[in-house]
Amino acid sequence: MGASLGAVPNRRYAILGTGALGGFYGARLQQAGTEVHFLLRSDYEQVQQQGLVIESPEENFTLPQVYAYRRVEEMPRCDVVVVALKSTHNHLLPALLPRVLKEDGVVLVLQNGLGLEAEVAQIVGAERVMGGLCFICSNKVGPGHIRHLDYGAITLGEYAANYQVGGVTERMSQIAQDFTQASISIHLAADLLLARWRKLVWNIPFNGLSVVLNATTDALMADRYTYALAEQLMREVALGAKVQSRAIADNFIQEMLDDTVKMKPYRTSMKIDYDEGRPLEVEAIFGNPLRAAQAAGVQLPQIAMLYQQLKFLSDRTRAQSPEKE
Repeated sequence: MGASLGAVPNRRYAILGTGALGGFYGARLQQAGTEVHFLLRSDYEQVQQQGLVIESPEENFTLPQVYAYRRVEEMPRCDVVVVALKSTHNHLLPALLPRVLKEDGVVLVLQNGLGLEAEVAQIVGAERVMGGLCFICSNKVGPGHIRHLDYGAITLGEYAANYQVGGVTERMSQIAQDFTQASISIHLAADLLLARWRKLVWNIPFNGLSVVLNATTDALMADRYTYALAEQLMREVALGAKVQSRAIADNFIQEMLDDTVKMKPYRTSMKIDYDEGRPLEVEAIFGNPLRAAQAAGVQLPQIAMLYQQLKFLSDRTRAQSPEKE
């Protein structure tokens, strides 16, 4: 597990899901000299004609030419396959991953939620899976047009069967080197499961409340009632982590609250999906953590209420616009 990617001086990357995350990180990797191949759907024509456009406080740039594909069958096999699709599209992965992943390659899952690496491991094997958590404010504002607002760091961790602690491997260090060269801040986590729960401390309250209460992050933090509710939800996430033998300290929760107060006004990815009538990542971000806690005999009532509200809204959206599935 966690073997080296071999003596590959220039690793070849595939980006599955060229949206707010995949488009931004893939473009930065290519700009830094890495070979990157992008799988596109509705944006294919625009990107072929005008390239990938990135707006960022750090630097605005356009990649006039990218390796763009409509179908995975047209793509070369790659050393690192980045899964940046919404988790609502993970049913496509059994058809995508085996076609584009090299025999000694690794799948890097850049998605929100819990249990995603385990699903990918069933397709390609546990020893070929790594998880990544993106701490970034980024939106796709048009075809092939990404607007990066703030942050951008990635936490990397090796997946091991049943989320055993995988440690920091040579393979992680190699991939981190590629991202660092692209001016992306990388943190290497020895414990991927703990990193996933820590990310949920932010994702559960703010993705959920932004949809249910129709609010941006700044509005949620400015009101004392929703500030208190966000903190209570964070503490429930910490309880969920605890039943899986992972500890989240109180000062980490306070740090997340403080960082969100300082954050530029942000419409979360789930709020954008809801506003655009797209499926919501309710199961990965809310359902899987709830079920993990319940399997250990622990209830998370406030998260459960948010989950049930989001399921209602998501199901109603799907009934109204099934073509966006």
